[in-house]
Formats: sequence, C-alpha cells, structure tokens
Amino acid sequence: MKHFNSNDMKKMSSRYRAHLINSCTGYKSANLLGTKSLSGCSNLAIFNSVVHIGSSPPMLGFILRPLTVKRHTYKNFKETRFFTVNHVNTKIIEESHKTSAKYEEQISEFTETNLTETYLDDFKAPYVGESTVKLGCRYINEYEIKENGCLMIIGAIEHIYLPNDILHDDGWLQLDKINTMVTNGLDGYALPKLIQRLSYAKPDQLLYSLL
Repeated sequence: MKHFNSNDMKKMSSRYRAHLINSCTGYKSANLLGTKSLSGCSNLAIFNSVVHIGSSPPMLGFILRPLTVKRHTYKNFKETRFFTVNHVNTKIIEESHKTSAKYEEQISEFTETNLTETYLDDFKAPYVGESTVKLGCRYINEYEIKENGCLMIIGAIEHIYLPNDILHDDGWLQLDKINTMVTNGLDGYALPKLIQRLSYAKPDQLLYSLL
C-alpha cells in the first residue's frame, strides 16, 4: 500500500499535490455555474464543489478559490445576486471542461463552446440549454475559510427544472436516467451507476430496498 505523510505532501509539486488531494476524497458533483454581469456579459464556469446545505429553506453551497486573481463568476453574482447551477451530462463533457480555461472577462464561455445560453422565467442569470437539471439560485452569504483564503458561497435555490421521468413520487431524483456526471479529481469525468436505494435507517429495524 502506498503511504504519504504530511512531510511527503509538502515536498510534492503543486500540480501533483492538487491532483492527489482533489481525487483522494472521492467523486464529486460536476456542475456549470452561469452568471451575467451588469454590463451584460455572460459567464460559465465548471465547479466540482457544489453541495447540499439544507432543504428547509432550500440551499446549496460551493467553494470559491481565493480572490487573489479575478473571479468573474464571483464578480457577477455579487453584482446581480443571481447564478444558475447546471448538471453536466455525457453529451457535454468536453464543452463543459473548456469553461475551466482562463478567458478574458469580456469573452463569454457560451460563445467559446457549443453550449446554449438560455433564459427561463425572467431569471437574471443564464442556464445551459443542454443541461438536463437546472437550478436558479440567489446569492445569500459567504464565509471565509481562514486557513486557505477560500470562500464558502451560500445560495438559495429558487427554481428547479428537471425531466418528468426522473422524479419519483417521494421527490427523489434518479439521476442515472439522464447520465448526470461526477468528477474524479480535477479533470476526470465518470458516470455513476445506481446500485441500491435503501429505506430510512432506524435502530432495531431492518432496511428494505426502495427500488
């Protein structure tokens, strides 16, 4: 078995360490965040850190790297207070990955990819037309992670768009039906396969399948 201790990790090249640490924690979500500046320039960026924060009220969060360089996504939702979260699927892997490139602020990633800039129900931030699950979010708050300067961004989920056939009677979404992707580290993309869905766990009660 390979073993790295803290001293080993300090000696690694920054790129090697980034790959190792980003992949050792397991699979993460793959989402495109859409925003638009007050001047009208849209922005699209891929994130693998979007997480559930709470369901009542509906909230999500994501990690934003330190503001030591220009962060167009951050600038835009701080100006307008709105952003979208769009699932990456198997049909748009390469176009989604292209959004990680460092484009100038006046260049929209929508125009540099084959992804469609889409607006729904007068929401101020753009959705990705090819994404099968789309969330419209409003910026609520941010918290600095003092240990490394990153920010935890909190957003309220105000709109959810999804295909009818993935929604179960209890509200659960079966994402394998629409080939929603996950990431393995910074640049690996994987397709999850549903193995089981289990009942709510209670002491002294047997579990049963919900499938």
